[in-house]
Amino acid sequence: MRSEIIMSNLFDRPHRRFNPLAGEWVLVSPQRTERPWQGKEERAPEPSRLAYDPECYLCPGNTRAGGVRNPKYKSTFVFENDFAALRSEPVAEGLADSGLLVAEGERGGCRVVCFSDRHDLSLALMTREEIRSVIDVWVEQFSELGKVSWINHVQIFENRGAIMGASNPHPHCQIWATGNLPNQAEKEYRAQLDHLAQHGRCLLCDYLAREVAEGARIVCGNDEFVVLVPFWAVWPFEVMLLSTRHLGGMDNLTLSELHGLADVMQRLCVRYDNLFQVPFPYTMGFHQPPTDGASHPEWHFHAHYYPPLLRSATIPKFMVGYEMLGSPQRDITPEAAAGRLRSCSEEHYTRR
Repeated sequence: MRSEIIMSNLFDRPHRRFNPLAGEWVLVSPQRTERPWQGKEERAPEPSRLAYDPECYLCPGNTRAGGVRNPKYKSTFVFENDFAALRSEPVAEGLADSGLLVAEGERGGCRVVCFSDRHDLSLALMTREEIRSVIDVWVEQFSELGKVSWINHVQIFENRGAIMGASNPHPHCQIWATGNLPNQAEKEYRAQLDHLAQHGRCLLCDYLAREVAEGARIVCGNDEFVVLVPFWAVWPFEVMLLSTRHLGGMDNLTLSELHGLADVMQRLCVRYDNLFQVPFPYTMGFHQPPTDGASHPEWHFHAHYYPPLLRSATIPKFMVGYEMLGSPQRDITPEAAAGRLRSCSEEHYTRR
């Protein structure tokens, strides 16, 4: 009861919330939603109506920017990124100067996964069976890359929409594999490890149980997965997708969990598009345990979605000012964001 009273007092007053997974604070200013907006409004692009675009370098049979011609694939297609941010050959010599100038080479690889041969689709417009085919590829790629001796982290992520840096609207994602844990994975690894050592339980299992009991920030789910707006969310309609069973990587998913993941991803993406009735931009990615060959009982399988749209399809949220110099800040409370997503239909607005 006391926590409910405290929460009700937070809904319209400035406060900060702690993120135990990252060890950071988030400033919440719900009263700022009342301020007038005279800033720039980004216009959301119209969805493509072309099933095949002869100018698209990801469509079947077309030539990519690097000069390689795609096969006339059906369904999914995986290839090595023609302009990879990482290379698999031995790394450059490092630098260590008095602890002040420190650098080291980073070895890795980058792949692109096309979700479909159809240029005009997205996860929101694909069937659960089609999304399941994409998930099968993710599992295969995670397992294959994770077995490489020098690869210790596999990051699967999707940038949807030009505002999020997607250079091509064809439905696709990227996979970056590295020898070292990147910053966010390192933070989550340490937080989950510490929680297990202190409490003998999984951090995200404990957190999920609390969220399910309260219900205010739950968006949707099924027997295998829950989608919720984290208590500490930074982006306006940020969500976490968590497995209800404790498991580490997607290579541990059962048959029912593979189907459950396809189901909950499709339903979430439809809700996103329905929220402002546009192809909803976001960056999403799965956080899975290190692929270093060690057992990682502390790790709980989950994904993050970070969408920038704040009030409408034309008003995005950027990290600027205090957020870059101080700490992240959000205007809409996680509870309000979850309520709006929860109220959205699971029938796509273009198909009603």
